[in-house]
Amino acid sequence: MESVFEVIAEPNRRAILSLLVSAQQSVGEIERQLRMPQPTVSKHLRVLRDAGFVESTVDAQRRLYRLKPEPLQEIDAWLAPFRRFWAPHLDALERHLDQMEEPTPEKGRAGSRK
Repeated sequence: MESVFEVIAEPNRRAILSLLVSAQQSVGEIERQLRMPQPTVSKHLRVLRDAGFVESTVDAQRRLYRLKPEPLQEIDAWLAPFRRFWAPHLDALERHLDQMEEPTPEKGRAGSRK
């Protein structure tokens, strides 16, 4: 069995997971939205199902796929130590954006000199 990282390394599988974040989808809906042939979608869904990323239910003659978040927890746990590197940069970006939104005395006054 592939690791969760090997499973999500494939761009088409990531695209399918992105679609399933918002709602369950049938194979046909995934085909249309991603413009992929049905055999390709089915192949990727099989890999995702075997790895535990998705599960399916039968609705009349359609098979509906939905996201299962548990494998994503392994990725989240792996990323946790790296978040400390992001936090200061995101905080600095937020401060910078806040400063950009604050009106300067020249911008805030009507009839300012140029």
